[in-house]
Amino acid sequence: MNFSKNGTAKKQQQISSPGRKLTTKAYIIFFKTILICFVLLICVGGFAGIGFLRGIIDNAPDMNSITVAPTGFSSTIYDSDGNETQKLVGSDANRIYVSIDKIPQDVIDAFVAIEDERYWEHNGIDIKGIFRAFFNGIASQHFDQGASTITQQLLKNNVFEGGLETNFSDKLERKIQEQYLAVKLESRYSKEEILEYYLNTINLGQNTLGVQAAANRYFNKDVSELTLSEASVIASITKNPSALNPITYPTNNAERHNLVLENMKNQNYITEEEYAEALADDVYSRIKLVNEEQSTSSQINSYFVDEVIEQVAEDLETKLGYTSTQAYNLIYRGGLKIYTTQNPELQSICDDVLSDESLYPADSKWELTYRLTTVSSDGEKHNYNEQMMEEFFHSQGKSFSLYFSDKEDAASYIEEYRNAVVTDTDTIEGEKTNFTIQPQISFVLMDQATGRVEAIVGGRGEKTASRTLNRATNTFRQPGSTFKILSTYLPALDTKGMTLATVQDDALYYYPGTKTKVNNWYGDNYKGLTTIRQAIYDSMNVFAVKTLEQVTPQTGFSYLQKLGFSTLVEKEVNETTGEVFSDINLSLALGGITHGVKNLEITAAFASIANGGIYTEPIFYTKIVDHDGKVLIDNKPSTSQVMKDSTAWLLTNAMEDVVKVGTGTKIQFQNINMPVSGKTGTSTDDNDLWFVGYTPYYTAGIWGGYDNNYDQTNTTYTKILWRTIMEKVHDNLERKEFVKPDSIVTAKICTKSGKLAVDGVCDSALGGSTVRTEYFAKGTQPVETCDVHVKVKVCAASNKSATDFCPETSILEKVYLSKEETSNTADTPYILPKNFENDICKIHSPFGVNIPTSTPTSNPSAPVIPNSGELPETTEP
Repeated sequence: MNFSKNGTAKKQQQISSPGRKLTTKAYIIFFKTILICFVLLICVGGFAGIGFLRGIIDNAPDMNSITVAPTGFSSTIYDSDGNETQKLVGSDANRIYVSIDKIPQDVIDAFVAIEDERYWEHNGIDIKGIFRAFFNGIASQHFDQGASTITQQLLKNNVFEGGLETNFSDKLERKIQEQYLAVKLESRYSKEEILEYYLNTINLGQNTLGVQAAANRYFNKDVSELTLSEASVIASITKNPSALNPITYPTNNAERHNLVLENMKNQNYITEEEYAEALADDVYSRIKLVNEEQSTSSQINSYFVDEVIEQVAEDLETKLGYTSTQAYNLIYRGGLKIYTTQNPELQSICDDVLSDESLYPADSKWELTYRLTTVSSDGEKHNYNEQMMEEFFHSQGKSFSLYFSDKEDAASYIEEYRNAVVTDTDTIEGEKTNFTIQPQISFVLMDQATGRVEAIVGGRGEKTASRTLNRATNTFRQPGSTFKILSTYLPALDTKGMTLATVQDDALYYYPGTKTKVNNWYGDNYKGLTTIRQAIYDSMNVFAVKTLEQVTPQTGFSYLQKLGFSTLVEKEVNETTGEVFSDINLSLALGGITHGVKNLEITAAFASIANGGIYTEPIFYTKIVDHDGKVLIDNKPSTSQVMKDSTAWLLTNAMEDVVKVGTGTKIQFQNINMPVSGKTGTSTDDNDLWFVGYTPYYTAGIWGGYDNNYDQTNTTYTKILWRTIMEKVHDNLERKEFVKPDSIVTAKICTKSGKLAVDGVCDSALGGSTVRTEYFAKGTQPVETCDVHVKVKVCAASNKSATDFCPETSILEKVYLSKEETSNTADTPYILPKNFENDICKIHSPFGVNIPTSTPTSNPSAPVIPNSGELPETTEP
């Protein structure tokens, strides 16, 4: 920069020059113009925005024409013939209305604390909440934190039909109208009235709408009786009624339950002491005791309708993106037409047979459920149940069980217990006694070709309420030996190169690396060398475990996942003990899994075998039509090829033997001619009895047992029930055969080696012929000949190895199992004895001298007798 006198004069001259002044003036005019335009743009935009908002608000529903009280259209359910089977009316079918003065303060505070902490302060819109959600969204890049007030939620559910918009503009319009109406609503109704409507509207899982139905469902009590801990459990459900269901997902619910209590403490609704006491309450153990829901309707849903509602709600969420609350609101208040797969004729057969008490064990019992609530003179409540009753009598040294042969026999015990716990100053506030017939039952019948579930029965005895325990679809039971087919033999045949002729040695066996013996159901009478076919129809445990060890538990687990099982555990950690659970182990072969399986899922898995290896997702409805006649969902089940068609047919053929000669002979049809294939299953102590099987038309699974596990002495009633139902189902159907694919070939094999049979050897074995014609997937049939049988010369006089000098008339040829080919421990007359070669029959020469012995001659087509090694003992049936 030049600061000299000449430089400064020059600079001044430039500044004051006409050109410079003109340029500067132009710049000023330009920027003024830009500024004016910007201000005008803001004004125009502001007015346009105001006009936009005004237009949306003007289109908002008229406050005089809307109602926020719970209401809606009834929905209709139809069977597969198009006949109406039931109406679903929201206010009657799934809600018990309760006024605000009957709702405990803890319940009110719990919902406010977790859903709208400034509810009592704002005028319908929570400005702080909106800004908080906005800035949190910017910080996290996820705008998933809601800012809707309780008032807005009420409007969304009862005025805007749950907020079903599918595009952003419609959603934005609804949101603006919702906020506008929220302010208007709060000027018309009191906070208490709005909260009353809200608490009677919300979806609280298990198909319960409103706090009264939820209190009945989860705690079997009136909402007015809920404790602080129980109130916080119910309030926890609101955010996601499916994932936070305290029955099916107690861990998820517990996390939010803790948050509700923390919010209540921080917002000064409860003290530190109340907070600690509620946290310590074992509330989820009480929830487990409540398996029946109080009736919320004079019309009781069937088990099928109960499951249809579950399926429709789930599909509205997963396929159409509705929230759980929106889905159930639509079901009960949306005027839907739901067309189901229920076959009325087949359902009637199932209902009639399974309600026939003459087909159940004669020693059936009644299981007692007991609830007693008392209030002491100081106002303190005390709750008692049947488990506490049982503990009381045991502490008295008395023999007591919750199972009674006659319901009347329980009366004296109930009276004695009541007298023991109720004092003279106590008041009995409530008492309830229920009896459930045991053993219980579940049954699923489906068309394997279409995936349509045509009938289900979820329990034995009269169904007294909607949404009761559905044992066909919602209980988990140990599957026993039915799992051998799915976890072990299916992958063995499908991908591991094994065949129905593959041989294992049924002998004393321990789980690898342990001292735990694998027990066969038939005890220690091992069967020795056996094929997979026999292992299936005789349901052999040792064989199954050995096979899965070769298949690998991970492979078996993967196949089960493809077959649709949702309860399997890859890895689960008990948060209390730190114990790790996993179903990827050898006990998978025998059905020993962490949580058990659903009847619906195991039936669908076997249906995939019946359907040529194609798994078809089981469905309960075909389509849903909305109130305006629009098809919401055209329900076509998903399908996938989970095994080769050859594998499916081979398993089917082997499981036909289960019914013909194996553990399922009582399944054989007596009055009709139709092929049947399937597998029996029994869990430890006969707690669970299964048969899952199929014909060329239908697949059906039956389970029987005590809900809370109890040893059963009658283990055949489930088979008789299955057979009786399926005979009636097939009574007028033409006989069909299971379709054999072109990929199946046959070969004559030896059942002790699994290899090609040797004529004159395998068919002449001691103990009987071991030759059979077996089926194989093309390319897997054996090419080697049997090498486990040996033909030897025996001296008839001594039954010992003959020398070359024995008279020919004294020599017999016998076929034995080679001593190197079996590891059993019991002697049988047709296994080559130990030291057989050295135990020679000595014949004297005419000269009176013992002739030296020699090695016996073997049949050239049979293996040579080994020269060393002892023969382990074995047993054959």
